Amino acid sequence: MAAPTSQQPSVSEREARQVAEAAREQGWRKPSFAKELFLGRFRLDLIHPHPQPAGEDVRRGEEFLAKLRDFCETRIDPARIEREAQIPDEVINGLKELGALGMKIDTKYGGLGLTQVYYNKALALVGTVNPAIGALLSAHQSIGVPQPLKIFGTQEQKDTFLPRCASTDITAFLLTEPDVGSDPARLATTAVPDGDSYILDGVKLWTTNGVVADLLVVMARVPKAEGRKGGITAFVVEADSEGITVENRNAFMGLRGLENGVTRFHQVRVPAANRIGPEGAGLKIALTTLNTGRLSLPAMCVGAGKWCLKIAREWSGAREQWGKPVAFHEAVGQKISFIAATTFALEAVVDLSSQMADEDRNDIRIEAALAKLFGSEMGCLMADELVQIRGGRGFETAESLAARGERAVPAEQLLRDLRINRIFEGSTEIMHLLIAREAVDAHLSVAGDLIDPDKSLSDKAKAGAKAGGFYARWLPKLVAGPGQLPNSYSEFHPAGHADLSGHLRYAERSARKLARSTFYAMSRWQGKMETKQGFLGRIVDIGAELFAMSAACVRAEHLRGSGEHGREAYQLADVFCSQSRVRVDELFGRLWHNTDELDRKVTKGVLSGSYTWLEEGVIDPSGDGAWIADATPGPSKRQNVRRPIR
Repeated sequence: MAAPTSQQPSVSEREARQVAEAAREQGWRKPSFAKELFLGRFRLDLIHPHPQPAGEDVRRGEEFLAKLRDFCETRIDPARIEREAQIPDEVINGLKELGALGMKIDTKYGGLGLTQVYYNKALALVGTVNPAIGALLSAHQSIGVPQPLKIFGTQEQKDTFLPRCASTDITAFLLTEPDVGSDPARLATTAVPDGDSYILDGVKLWTTNGVVADLLVVMARVPKAEGRKGGITAFVVEADSEGITVENRNAFMGLRGLENGVTRFHQVRVPAANRIGPEGAGLKIALTTLNTGRLSLPAMCVGAGKWCLKIAREWSGAREQWGKPVAFHEAVGQKISFIAATTFALEAVVDLSSQMADEDRNDIRIEAALAKLFGSEMGCLMADELVQIRGGRGFETAESLAARGERAVPAEQLLRDLRINRIFEGSTEIMHLLIAREAVDAHLSVAGDLIDPDKSLSDKAKAGAKAGGFYARWLPKLVAGPGQLPNSYSEFHPAGHADLSGHLRYAERSARKLARSTFYAMSRWQGKMETKQGFLGRIVDIGAELFAMSAACVRAEHLRGSGEHGREAYQLADVFCSQSRVRVDELFGRLWHNTDELDRKVTKGVLSGSYTWLEEGVIDPSGDGAWIADATPGPSKRQNVRRPIR
């Protein structure tokens, strides 16, 4: 058996990109509204009329939500979780008895078989009681053992593990390492073949649920060998296996009940039968799992937005300043309007994406990523605005408020709890790059060889001919469209309601403008386009806003047609779209007028030490220690703090 390596794999930037590219889903077998949007084609027909759930799915979903609500209201003490920094065992066991561990698992394996729509509604509900509980359930089902097995597992694996996941066993997903975040090409944990098993060695960081997990999905590198492809591979691992040590339970600024740790593997034997998919398919499995798994985070942001709106309404109506409730002062009213409109739009984005995931008619990889990006950013903004509306009370803890006789509103806790969502499951910066890569996929598929320095002249000539034909057909379609016709989308201007048709015409025009801007940038920067992260981030943010505008309008029309608060929904959609258009116009302006070049120069100066004089006059309160902890494989020297729930 080969000895485990103690060195981090050394990879170049190009090699790292090649690993990430190989893990992508290369084809587009189904239509995608967001993909078409980035190409300048506003395919409203892909999302309108709003897709509908089956009646039986609704019945089962609502029945479970009622039980979950009762459990949350009667069996969970959120203040205790915040105070003790731990979810009580009886709460977790109660959730197991309720079937919450199996919300997304098929009934034939003992799960509840809820749709993505109702799974997300459940997460939004439980997340408002305590986001750490939402994170526990989400990490278990969205990225833990159930989801990858559902898509890639063998029948034997499903029969073995899914009944456990549905009822008793908590699971975790282990990819990140102390020196490996969004650059998996440098993954150091190894899985060395040994007969009918693999031997795992390495250290995993930020293992959400890892402290209490019974089963783990572990990503490890199988060495290449003759007749063996090797590469990053996924395994189901029993958490109580010999050689596994949970060395630390990590603590964070928020999500105090989160069971997140550092896990060391030393000579851990895993049966080959526990490998998910073939060797080398680990990253593809992870990314495919996240296509719908990412929807859990914006779903919980929807719940947070709803709670922010409730508290803002109640507090701003009760608190008076200068002779009237603070809500009627414009400075506060604007914040309330932002929270209300954004919550409506975010719920529209999540419900639409979830329903499309359930129907499986569309490819939603970009939609889900946009929902995660938009939801995590807007969720933090809404929580921040609530703290501002509450003033000093927003900065004060709920425990302190209660101690002096006031309502215990945990606004500051929400702000701390939501902050991680901009980092969880792909940081905002990584999401920008991931979505941008998908957004320019059509261009790279026809013109990629033209800007690839490693391609031969003959390859470039072939690519030039191919690109010429594509752009000759595509570019003329970006000149004019329905957005320039005053009667387009007239069904979104029913009598007695706000006019949403103008917003959809704006979205259609902006989609074509976005595509033209992307094409111009590729022509201008060619191979350097991938380094223009500021530009790409703005392109993606524009797409996110246009997707949210479209979802909000479609949801408003759906609610009008079903007789559910249609007039109010139209008003909220109108306000959101108006606010969104201001942001989109600003982003378009910043595509070409920005400080990106100046920022790069200053960054180089900072790192070269040119501005160390600016750091004088302060004291650094940081403790001693390495920037990145040593993750050399070997036996653990620390106590095992794993805490299984039974």
